[in-house]
Amino acid sequence: MALSRSPWRWFNGPYKLHTRLGGKLDVHEIADYDPDAFAALATTPPVIHRYGDSMAKRVQALCQYVVAEYDGDVTAIWTRDKPTGAEVLKRLKALPGYGEQKAKIFLALLGKQLGVTPYGWRKAAGDYGAANSRRSVADVVDAGTLQEVRAFKKATKARATTN
Repeated sequence: MALSRSPWRWFNGPYKLHTRLGGKLDVHEIADYDPDAFAALATTPPVIHRYGDSMAKRVQALCQYVVAEYDGDVTAIWTRDKPTGAEVLKRLKALPGYGEQKAKIFLALLGKQLGVTPYGWRKAAGDYGAANSRRSVADVVDAGTLQEVRAFKKATKARATTN
């Protein structure tokens, strides 16, 4: 299925890869792609990320992990054996490049945006799982909520600087 631009509006890097890979994002294809050729895809202007070469390595490592651990089925991270929210968080933290905070944000994104709500997901996601919060990408649904998240982050950073 070809994707229109609109579902990708907040994720320009993946959209660029999607376009450059012929209108699909296939975890097996990315995992098996020649690393130098994949880096070229990521760093061809407009680049997928300001650190395109590094991001290419991260994306490829992530795809290789998903192929090795989940047979290429990314949804198995949150569906295999009907995991709890705590188990999904554990699985997300095991992904290459994912730490505690990124995993919690991803879990909150799954729950808030995609309806993936295993038992205990809000608790496992911590503050990112709170209803009606504006802390992260998990809370961004339009330009207004994007500005609210940015304001929250700016205020949080200001408080940290003054303390």
